[in-house]
Amino acid sequence: MAVTKAYTVRAAHCDHRASDEEIYRTLRRITDPLTRSWEKIERADKVVIKLNMMKLPESVVYFEGRRRELVDEAVARAVFRLLREHMRPTARLVATDTNPYTPERLMGEDFNYAPILKEFGVQFVDSNVGPFVDYAVPGGGLMFDRYTLSACFADADAMVSVAKMKNHAFMGVTLCMKNLFGLPPMTLPAGRVRTYYHHVIRLSYVLADLGLILQPCLNIVDALTGQAGREWDGEGRVCDALLAGDQVTATDACGTRLMGHDATSDWPTPPFRRDRNHLLIAARRGLGTVNLDEIDFRSDLRAPLAHFDSVETDAPATVASWRRTACEQGLFYRDHRRRLVDRYRGEFIFLQDGDVVWHGADPSNLGSRRDLSRDKKDRALWLKLVDPDETEGERFSVYDECLAAMAGRTARSA
Repeated sequence: MAVTKAYTVRAAHCDHRASDEEIYRTLRRITDPLTRSWEKIERADKVVIKLNMMKLPESVVYFEGRRRELVDEAVARAVFRLLREHMRPTARLVATDTNPYTPERLMGEDFNYAPILKEFGVQFVDSNVGPFVDYAVPGGGLMFDRYTLSACFADADAMVSVAKMKNHAFMGVTLCMKNLFGLPPMTLPAGRVRTYYHHVIRLSYVLADLGLILQPCLNIVDALTGQAGREWDGEGRVCDALLAGDQVTATDACGTRLMGHDATSDWPTPPFRRDRNHLLIAARRGLGTVNLDEIDFRSDLRAPLAHFDSVETDAPATVASWRRTACEQGLFYRDHRRRLVDRYRGEFIFLQDGDVVWHGADPSNLGSRRDLSRDKKDRALWLKLVDPDETEGERFSVYDECLAAMAGRTARSA
């Protein structure tokens, strides 16, 4: 008797030179079995979609005729076509994203995929522009208890994440869960500067928190072509594939496997050279699984689709020192919070070795942390908003746990 598995993922060969119609037919074939996805979308009054497509138009890079770093136009059109076929005529389809590439951090009117949205009558919401809502992480956060995000999610009935198959210098892989990182606002006072969350130790847990809040029910990976090494300015790869699943962690675990990586592995095992495996963290919290035996995964592809690996941006000993000292600064703040609140209330601070090396209202234009570190390049700078009420609810226990795990690794290798 067949056992029904909780998650369904499908992948199929699709030549990167295929026509728009062939891409659509392949995507329809691999998404047809995702009945849980379509049932939710077909009932929805409002569907929100996040595509990994944002770059300034002059910065979009092509490889073998396809977008190298971003979801390709043909895949985006196929996704919108499928959604329109499944959604009720009165339902709203809303795309959202943020723009980190201009000083004002606004999407504007001429972003690179705006014509595709107009073609399919898709409304656009800039997630860096209010109104905003504070969303609590269901069951409590892994890194923070609540996050400020666009109000467009508050009344959404379903969410879709469409990603490109890529390595990531910090996270190892960037697929449908990492795609969600483009959604927190980047301007103050409502949001946080991007580096607040894109922070050693924090980011792996923040991604899992965003997955828990947003719970994308349809997850699609454009792997016609992919990119190895890093998320931007990496090396193009021909992969000739499309991937889709009904749960974000499970979909990304299958995508990670197709890249030739082990989704059950963790830092410092490549490609997770810089930080912890966010997919493993999410799965251990109960958000999906990274165990392919627990996924109804069917594919006509052979892994790896191409040679993938993350770049080694820094020596392993330096990375380990950053991780350890970031944890130490997080715990220093916890233990000295009352004194720091008395002195820096309402400001952002950078802590390094127990010293406040910078404080102010807006850390967004400080430049590289490497420069701010000066002669302490191997010591982490830890950024924190000094809020007397600790509204965001940072889970300082993460730093205790990471330090204990690192100490255990050192003891085992001795």
